[in-house]
Amino acid sequence: MSETGPKDSAAVERALAILEAVAHRAGGLTNAELSRRLKIPKSSASYLLRTLEHHGYLRREPESGRYRLGVKVLALSESVLSGLDIRQVALPMLRHLVEQVHLTAHLAILDRGEAVYIEKVEAPGFIKMDTWVGRRMDVHATSVGKALIAYLPEEEVAALARQRGLRKRTPKTITVLSKLEKELEKARTQGYAVDDEENNLGVRCVAAPIFNSEGGVEASLGVSGAINQLDPASVPKVAELVKDAARHIAQQMGYHPPRR
Repeated sequence: MSETGPKDSAAVERALAILEAVAHRAGGLTNAELSRRLKIPKSSASYLLRTLEHHGYLRREPESGRYRLGVKVLALSESVLSGLDIRQVALPMLRHLVEQVHLTAHLAILDRGEAVYIEKVEAPGFIKMDTWVGRRMDVHATSVGKALIAYLPEEEVAALARQRGLRKRTPKTITVLSKLEKELEKARTQGYAVDDEENNLGVRCVAAPIFNSEGGVEASLGVSGAINQLDPASVPKVAELVKDAARHIAQQMGYHPPRR
């Protein structure tokens, strides 16, 4: 069996970069857009796109020429997610929480410095959140992200901020590390984190951490809604329900809160 060389490695990295770029663009991307964005020669991008499409990892829309993720990616993601027992434990609680607060609920984990939704239950009604299972989010600008990193050592939070940056998503996004640290301290004190239009204008979110049997944060549970659905006065009440749901999930996962 021959070993792969630098050219093979570069092709693999380009293919993975294409998949990630398409995954992060809800409307898909064309060959030309991918070539410009990833600085890949158009001919090379075209070859990789055809290969990924042939194997089912991408699909091309004939009318627009845009590439979107294919069903093969969904099959792989389902295989990964099926191994996360917390989804099975959390799903009934997410559904119950949605019935209580009439807001969309999400379950998220920390992966490579980002919050990733691994489960979602949509709220009833006409207002829908532009979120999906597998979506990757900035931890500093989202309530689920803040809940995930609130209990990390300060040096880990600082390293994460250096590596990924504190990108400004809206005029309300926290982009200074010292302010983020204060926000995380507040989240630890309250037991929940808030995204007050920091990731999307017009959207407010509340999230609580889910602890594992060793006392670390395994995941976070959050609810999201339009600012008129989740006004500042209702945040504490909703937060208590979110915290209760997160505690219930944690206990089923083997977490035992420390005795006071």
